[in-house]
Amino acid sequence: MPRMGRVLLPNYPHHVVQRGHNRQVVFAEEADFRRYLDDLRELKTLFDVRLHAYCLMTNHVHLLLSPGEAVVGMGQLMKALAARATRYRNKLEGRSGTLWESRYKSSPVQTEQYLLACSRYIELNPVRACMVSTPDDYQWSSYRQRIGIEAVQWIDYDPCYLGLAHTEIERRQLYRRYILEAIPDKELELIRQAVQRGQLTGNDRFIDEVESILGRRVEFRAQGRPAKCGDKA
Repeated sequence: MPRMGRVLLPNYPHHVVQRGHNRQVVFAEEADFRRYLDDLRELKTLFDVRLHAYCLMTNHVHLLLSPGEAVVGMGQLMKALAARATRYRNKLEGRSGTLWESRYKSSPVQTEQYLLACSRYIELNPVRACMVSTPDDYQWSSYRQRIGIEAVQWIDYDPCYLGLAHTEIERRQLYRRYILEAIPDKELELIRQAVQRGQLTGNDRFIDEVESILGRRVEFRAQGRPAKCGDKA
């Protein structure tokens, strides 16, 4: 199936994946992870991009980003993050060349149907990779911020998470219960394939909405149904 041109939508969440060149390791030491997160925290504000979830794996990153009215901010953010990490690694190792694949992958996400599902998918990456038994144990994802294990919280809470309950304590309890549920196979495959192919993570109504915004047809495929925004876990 041919890949459609990259779709970037103002004020919509996008699931973003960037991998190391030839799947090489990009985070070898704790300092590598910390430097990338420090840059992410700084640059998301600079480029007016909201960060809803993240997970840094050894050779790739998952981000859930919402650009503002200027959608170019997301591309600028990804370019700056990649450039800083590359300069750091090249200087550290006395080498030159690229660290990342040239093109990051992205998929606009339908907020009310798939936003919580994408957050769960991202934050469970190290569990699926058998690196940890629970997401609480992985230091390099947004999950520990979200449920209050880490005192400093700098991710941007999305409307679906905020809509889970009226208080933060209740939201954390419900989200913890939700993320520990088994992800349906159809949902898992939908999210994975959508970002790999640069398609939309959403249903037919979302496709119609995006086509109306873009003024052109967007090819897509059938999908399953995850929990809606506001559904209680």
